[in-house]
Amino acid sequence: MKDRVLGLDSGGSKTIAVVVDRSGAVVDIGFGAGLDPTADDAWETRLRALLAPLMPVDMAVLGLPFHGEMAAVSARQTALTKDLLGPQALVMNDVAVAFEAALGGEDGVLILAGTGSMAWARGSKGTTRSGGWGDAFGDEGSAYWIGREALALVSCHLDGRKSCESFACSLLAALGIGPDDLIDFAYTGDSPRAKIASAARHVSDLAALGNTQALGLMQEAALHLAALGHAAARTCAAVTPLRWSFAGGVFNDATVTRTVAAQMGALPVPARFPPVGGAVLVAARQAGWTVDDAFTHRLNLSLLSHIQPQEVTS
Repeated sequence: MKDRVLGLDSGGSKTIAVVVDRSGAVVDIGFGAGLDPTADDAWETRLRALLAPLMPVDMAVLGLPFHGEMAAVSARQTALTKDLLGPQALVMNDVAVAFEAALGGEDGVLILAGTGSMAWARGSKGTTRSGGWGDAFGDEGSAYWIGREALALVSCHLDGRKSCESFACSLLAALGIGPDDLIDFAYTGDSPRAKIASAARHVSDLAALGNTQALGLMQEAALHLAALGHAAARTCAAVTPLRWSFAGGVFNDATVTRTVAAQMGALPVPARFPPVGGAVLVAARQAGWTVDDAFTHRLNLSLLSHIQPQEVTS
């Protein structure tokens, strides 16, 4: 009898893994740093350490960054997962499990904006994605993009190309650095990408206080995210009126959520589960469990009781 399944969701900054029983109750949980294979070679070691105290399980589904996008990385993710959790374990793209969580497996569009950004959609022409090209030439509207654009604006102020003293001084203070520390902040440390992305929450805070430059950045981010959503919807021929939802920490910003909704032409559907719930749903179905209303209701309540909003992967 299969009595324990595991779902894992990992983004650029955080990882959450939960073990769930047949009733839908969370019976064990683990948290860790992000498992971005392009940012740190230690992701394999961290994944092993995170999963070790959660085993054994009968079925597991892991939502991992870049899966299905880079052949060598995807092969290694799959091989390691099966080595740790058994041949039945599955690996999915982290946005795919977030889609399952948000829309409960139904057709529509998910716009994800955490450390990176992507839209994932399913319609009459199948499943598609838009964005997710990484920070070198993509991830528009993501926390990384917001942080990078904000630091660029600060640098322009510091060397006299633009004047935004209030924004620059406030952001530097929020980051706990001085003007001479900006290059060191951006280019050193274990995970510069996550560090740059962390600046986005301070930009959001400044936008909430009415800072003009911060508001402009959050509105521009929202326009990028809406463009991802519309592109994915067109490609898969999503049903109209459009059914869409969102995930990721960038959507904690009221300006972003409001602006994206206006661009999408409809209010978002509230996400049914945090992203890790999508991995759990797929794992439960793969294990042959009955995934009915009672199960999903218990799962939702249990996840909410174990996961604080700030712990949801971004």
